[in-house]
Amino acid sequence: MIKVMLVDDHAVLRDGLKNILGMAEDILVVGEAVNGKQALEIVEGADPDIILMDINIPDINGIEVTRMIKKDHPHVKVLVLTMYNHDEYFMSAIKEGADGYLLKDSPSEQVIEAIHDVFKGESVVHPSMTKKLFAIHQQKAESGSDNQLTEREKEVLLCLVEGLSNKEIGKRLYISDKTVKIHVSKIFKKLNVKSRSQVVIYAVQNQLVPLPPGS
Repeated sequence: MIKVMLVDDHAVLRDGLKNILGMAEDILVVGEAVNGKQALEIVEGADPDIILMDINIPDINGIEVTRMIKKDHPHVKVLVLTMYNHDEYFMSAIKEGADGYLLKDSPSEQVIEAIHDVFKGESVVHPSMTKKLFAIHQQKAESGSDNQLTEREKEVLLCLVEGLSNKEIGKRLYISDKTVKIHVSKIFKKLNVKSRSQVVIYAVQNQLVPLPPGS
């Protein structure tokens, strides 16, 4: 059974989420919080596997609460569920340890699927966010985290984070689909990830993509 805790100050939305999660036989809501302070108080007793975290909540915002929970309860997964699709919120949430980022317009099935994926150790990112990552700057951040990648692999990594398909990557870099697949496989192995969404999380957390000012 996957134990889920809800952090959102809107009662109607929490009730809606409980109804949605009730559709899954292996998901149980074990706690609810309406603000940041309450979330920090409840998390220890509720001992959830996953927290569905809104960003705009009273007292302490969801990004800061995520940071504090990840520090004191590193085993707890945090899946941000918000109406904000701004780059700075997304990158800040990921930088503070969020395991996924979904928008509230996501279909019910996608929310349930995301919970299952995060529970299995995967990372989930709303499709629109991967496409927006490089709207800020198309540049490489200076970081030693990706020294193990070749220059070509770094180029492919940037394309992956941008949300391009293998075919689109091949067209941009003038290489075949087969060659793209080989590079992607090597990137996954070197960065110890299993999915494209995990690549995005890794790239943001390790500053392989540029962070917006003030994030």
